[in-house]
Amino acid sequence: MEGPSIDEYRPEHPDIRADFIIPQAWENYTDVEHGVWKTLYERQMDLLPGRACNEFLDGLKALKMPEDKIPNFDEMNEHLMKLTGWQVVAVPGLVPDSIFFEHLANRRFVSGNFIRKPDQLDYLQEPDIFHDVFGHVPLLANPIFADYMEAYGKGGLRAMEHHCLQNLSRLYWYTVEFGLIKTPEGMRIYGAGILSSKGESIFSLDSDSPNRIHFDLPRLMRTKYRIDDYQQTYWVIDSFEELFAETAAKDFGPIYEELPDLGSYEPWDVLAKDKVYTQGTQEYAKSKGRMPVHAA
Repeated sequence: MEGPSIDEYRPEHPDIRADFIIPQAWENYTDVEHGVWKTLYERQMDLLPGRACNEFLDGLKALKMPEDKIPNFDEMNEHLMKLTGWQVVAVPGLVPDSIFFEHLANRRFVSGNFIRKPDQLDYLQEPDIFHDVFGHVPLLANPIFADYMEAYGKGGLRAMEHHCLQNLSRLYWYTVEFGLIKTPEGMRIYGAGILSSKGESIFSLDSDSPNRIHFDLPRLMRTKYRIDDYQQTYWVIDSFEELFAETAAKDFGPIYEELPDLGSYEPWDVLAKDKVYTQGTQEYAKSKGRMPVHAA
């Protein structure tokens, strides 16, 4: 999704660069803002052991992610660069697709430099620094996932040429933001949109409502998603090696050629060919009035 133009950001960020990078200005965070980070961090860490994948938890430790204050990007990047060659850069908000993909393709993860207000702990429409850094960055310390993210950025630039951004955005949504992974210990979370959300950290694994279906690239790229509530379907991988092999190591050209002639699936659809771990009741979505009354 395209963000505001650089001219729209410039009044509040006169030092914004052509690539939309701005200073993090860590020294300007208030005690209240650091307190919001501390509250969110503690709340999630009460939940995530036994729910988050080990790679995420290992990344938190490897990056020495602070518990009681907003991370300083310069300090965090010293650890991240040594581990996988990635770095986190501050941006004022949503950025144009081409800028987003260009940063990922060059191992730069863009993060908002603001944090939600104390009365917005449970939901914020635009991703803030807690979602971006706590949710996303620990997995960038994992070499395989780091390679996947770089490949996604390069793939995004190609998707723009084929006018298939909507389909590629579904891949990001259902993996990077809301992915689940099957481990010997059970189903675990790796998507940042879940990891940074108290409610969805519980719902994604415990609720009978959503579908949980094994990752299928063409199928997933044809599936719509929720942007305003918990997901109706979660896609499950066996490993990050599988995710990389099924995406980054594949030629998307034939897929892009077929997609314009194919329709989209609804977020709740389950097909006969799907490998289904859980066929959800969809009771949560039905209770919100977000499904046709005849939907199964």
